[in-house]
Parts: sequence; structure tokens; C-alpha cells
Amino acid sequence: MKLIFVISDQMLAASLFLPLEMWRAAEYARIAARQQGTALKIERVSADNQVGNSLGDIAMEPTASLSEVDAADIIYLPALWRNPRPVLAKSKEISNWLKRHFQNGSTLAAVGTGCCFLAEAGLLDGKSATTHWHYLDEFQRDYPRVELKRDYFITESGSIFCAASVNALADVTVYLIERFYGREIASLVERNFSHEIRRPYEKYRYFDGDDLQHVDETVIEVQLWMKRHMSELVEVPRLASFFSLSARTLTRRFKAAIGLSPLAYLQKLRIETAKELLESTNLKVSEIAYRVGYHDQGHFSKLFRREMAVLPTQYRKTVRAKIFSIA
Repeated sequence: MKLIFVISDQMLAASLFLPLEMWRAAEYARIAARQQGTALKIERVSADNQVGNSLGDIAMEPTASLSEVDAADIIYLPALWRNPRPVLAKSKEISNWLKRHFQNGSTLAAVGTGCCFLAEAGLLDGKSATTHWHYLDEFQRDYPRVELKRDYFITESGSIFCAASVNALADVTVYLIERFYGREIASLVERNFSHEIRRPYEKYRYFDGDDLQHVDETVIEVQLWMKRHMSELVEVPRLASFFSLSARTLTRRFKAAIGLSPLAYLQKLRIETAKELLESTNLKVSEIAYRVGYHDQGHFSKLFRREMAVLPTQYRKTVRAKIFSIA
């Protein structure tokens, strides 16, 4: 597993050190628990391959150049102190680098004014985003195509996460650790780093296409479980039992809350996720099908065509030019 931390002049060192050490703690916990998994590899890169100096005069040396990073699971972008424009003016190389990695399936996480790196690359056009409260007006003026969510500390748009503050980034990091290492290790990291200030991730984030705006908390929990486990085989009786419900009760409450049965909702979720991956990555259709829970590419293509009236390859061809065009 590979994590990349982008370093820059004018950055807040805590915006990189905190998530870095949280991931290290997760890796140590995985090893101690003797869980299987690939070793965690961390690289630090900078746009000009030079040492980055933080607000606190903490120098961080890059361990690799942009061109040497051929793949990444997660890329973190740091917060920038005060006016980010001088740094962003020199960020064209990193913009192209971010677009390439996003297309190849990397998850991107930015904090505060570091979210401007994503906006500069055009990766937030038509998507939700947030930033530090001090820079909200300037951000909205400079990036009118971005759906700025002023009232949210966290936004999640497919595989792009924006956090308004370092504390919010800690919440994002716990959420991502759970994805990769499971809930037990994520809870351990949470307790050791921010237990006294930890806030429920789902209550502080805006999720594009959010379908959690209803009052049945159990159904919300099931929806969130599905989002995290959509690649797995899901059987309604077993799922209902996991949440201490009967299959009939779970189906009834789902229909009352969102107008869909659990399996219909899961299929909708899988197709929407597949659309996002087709739009924003270069993953093969077979890989996308597997990621969203369909091990038979032919079956996935038939379902996708039934929902979208085109095959996955045709959908990608139609939307990709629009998604990645920059004025």
C-alpha cells in the first residue's frame, strides 16, 4: 500500500505529520494483530523536488520526485498558510501529476487551502468541496465551477476528499484507515489520537449524491455499511441479521426511508460508483466491475446498459472529454 504526501513551501506541517503518523500507527497495529496485508510505503514529493519549509520552519525533504511515483493508493495535499496563490502559481506540474494519478484510481485528500491544488487541476469542477473558513469567499470567486459547501467540514466526492481543517482531516484519515484496515484498527487509531475530540464522520461531511437525508438511523447505518462493502457479496437475510433485524423489517424500513428495497439501493449505489470510476479513472471495465461487486463483467455490462442505455465503454467515451476539459 502506497501513500504519497505532497510537500510545499508555506505548508502547515501538522497537516501532513498528523495523517502520516496515524497511518503509521495503523500499520503497526496491523502487524501486531498479525493481519495479512501489504507493507505500508510512504513517499514525500514536492512540485520542484526541493525541500519544503513549513510555517513553523520545519523543513521536509522529498524522498522521490513526481516522475518517480508511478502509482499511489492515497495522495495527501497539505494546508497552505494564508494566501496560497504564490504557491499555486508554480503548481502546473503538480496539477498534471494529480490528474494522471486520479485517472489511474488514486484517492486524493486535501485540507484547508490545499484543496486549491485540486481545484487548480480541474478535478473539483462540478463536484462538492470545502476549504478553510478564512478562504471561502476567495475560493468561490476563483473556482466558480466547484460546488462549495460552506457549512461542511468535510466533503466526499467519489475518491476526492476535502477537509476544512487539520482536525477534520484526522476524521477523514480515520475513515480511510477503516476502509483499508478495518474498523478495529481504525478505532484503535481513533482512540490514541483524537478520542476526546472525535466527531462522527458522517455528520460532518457532505457526500455527492447524498441519499442519507432521512431520519431512520438504522437504515443510514446499513447504507454506510453498503458503501464500505459494496464489492462483497450482500445477502439481505444476513445483512438484516447483522443489524439485529429481520429481512422483512429491513426491507420495509428501507422502502419507507428512501423508496427502494435494500438490493435495489445497492445496485443503484454500485452503478453510481461505476459511473464515477468510468468518468475519472483509466481502470479497465473488468476492474471497475470487480470493485463495485460484480465478478462477471458481462452481467455488469448488461445491468449498466439497462440503467444508462449505453454500455460502460460507450459511457466512458461520451463523458471523459467533458470531465477533463479545462477552460
